[in-house]
Amino acid sequence: MNPPVATSAATALAPDPTRYRVLGAISFTHMLNDMIQSLILAIYPILKGDFNLSFLQIGLITLTYQLTASLLQPLIGLYTDRHPKPHSLAFGMGSTLCGLLLLSVAPNFAVILVAAALVGTGSSVFHPESSRIARLASGGQHGLAQSIFQVGGNTGSALGPLLAAIIVLPHGQGAIAWFAVAALVAIAVLWQIGNWYRRQFLGSGARAKKAVGSAMSPVPPNVVRRAIGVLLLLIFSKYFYLTSLTSYYTFYLIERFGVSVQSAQIHLFVFLFAVAAGTLAGGPIGDRIGRKPVIWVSILGVAPFTLLLPHVGLVWTGILTFIIGVVIASAFSAILVYAQELMPGKIGAVSGLFFGFAFGMGGVGAAVLGVLADSRGIEFVYQICAFLPLLGLLTIFLPTIEQPRRKVN
Repeated sequence: MNPPVATSAATALAPDPTRYRVLGAISFTHMLNDMIQSLILAIYPILKGDFNLSFLQIGLITLTYQLTASLLQPLIGLYTDRHPKPHSLAFGMGSTLCGLLLLSVAPNFAVILVAAALVGTGSSVFHPESSRIARLASGGQHGLAQSIFQVGGNTGSALGPLLAAIIVLPHGQGAIAWFAVAALVAIAVLWQIGNWYRRQFLGSGARAKKAVGSAMSPVPPNVVRRAIGVLLLLIFSKYFYLTSLTSYYTFYLIERFGVSVQSAQIHLFVFLFAVAAGTLAGGPIGDRIGRKPVIWVSILGVAPFTLLLPHVGLVWTGILTFIIGVVIASAFSAILVYAQELMPGKIGAVSGLFFGFAFGMGGVGAAVLGVLADSRGIEFVYQICAFLPLLGLLTIFLPTIEQPRRKVN
């Protein structure tokens, strides 16, 4: 029997509480997902030595993985906005599992690329759908929810190189298969999250409408288009620079300072830990003071540190990369929530677009920077990339669409 209209309307309009258990679960699976994916980056020194790869080929591995994800994510997000699929997350993780197992036995460069593509396909499903779950569980604290979700991924990305140094480097490529256990755990948790999504948001017409959303944008369409363009340029700046560190930081440390592979991996772990810390801080701060101030500080504010980085010694390199990681990582949650508020009702499409573009820019950046590293040297890469955060000046063209909130009931 259908409920009375008044009751249905009240249900649709009443604010939901913040579902911290769901946010914790989606963050945990994000950690496992990105830990698995970061193994691709973490084992680059092994792959380069075992298969005699050039820096360009290293960049092509990242390009294959990230372009696979970037091309599919907006399409998947757009489709699931219209046709919700509660258990798509578990199936996406299955693709990541297959890629992981294939990577552990890959006999040549071509198979490595296929494995990277499978992992990218899994990512193309995971990120837009899990970002949707985080927003639905936010209880109105959208920045906080995205930060909790994102910090799981950043933590996983930081753990990947550390676990690679402990498990994969001593035992070789085949040891990657041990991480299949993490993928299986993630599949089990994601299946339960899918059940929650189906019960809470797809069980009635009102809830389904609420899940999809029907709100109008707070600014005219031409302003939306301009703002989305600016945000994508800021994503380009952020992820092109981040790729220089995630893909080539270990090589930079080894070549310039003569550190061991294990020591370089520890430095990479410290940087990625800083990224996780910055991600966790960015969302709640954006909830309190607004998204634009966070975007200003996190992109443009990191420029002095990136400009100084290529000219300091090993100790200051570690210190500066930690600061860079904390500051620049606070941007993504603020940018994503800002874009979602520009285009309400298209959460999956917006999330897919921005995650996909971020992955794509990371992939293109890895290939381009690989060519530069082969032709001009790895140190030249950091001298050029140091200027990218200056694109943060474009934030001036973003409209103000929100009022900062001190407290969310």
